[in-house]
Amino acid sequence: MKNVVKVSTVDMEARKTLDLRPGDTVRVFQKIEEKGKFRLQTFEGLVLARKHGLEAGGTFTVRRVSSGVGVEKIFPLYSPMIDHIEIVKRARVRRAKLYYIRHKVAREARRQLRRSRMMVNVSGVTKVVAAQETPAAAEGATETKGE
Repeated sequence: MKNVVKVSTVDMEARKTLDLRPGDTVRVFQKIEEKGKFRLQTFEGLVLARKHGLEAGGTFTVRRVSSGVGVEKIFPLYSPMIDHIEIVKRARVRRAKLYYIRHKVAREARRQLRRSRMMVNVSGVTKVVAAQETPAAAEGATETKGE
């Protein structure tokens, strides 16, 4: 029997066989040290990119939206600070890197803001109109309230 020297606490074979691809929604359990103890903190989001393959320096980028703000983290695949990685959902994508998602989400947010800020001024009464309401419907609504 050979003397096996264990250099890392990470199960390298398990991480190699983990089929992590862009478009997957993953839950990463990260070890956080507080007051000498370790606790697990989850980070769930969409895998945007996978870089450097299965080599020792391989990384993957995960993006999630937290309180309306996009947060991205780059995790080393073989980091001992990662307890384990769960694949929650798979999506079929046709790109190797999904960096365009950043701009797509920002565009959608701007579009929604543009829709909700449409103001109608009818006889001195200003009303915020939703996207489905027409200015004529809003005019009728303000007149009935004023009478």
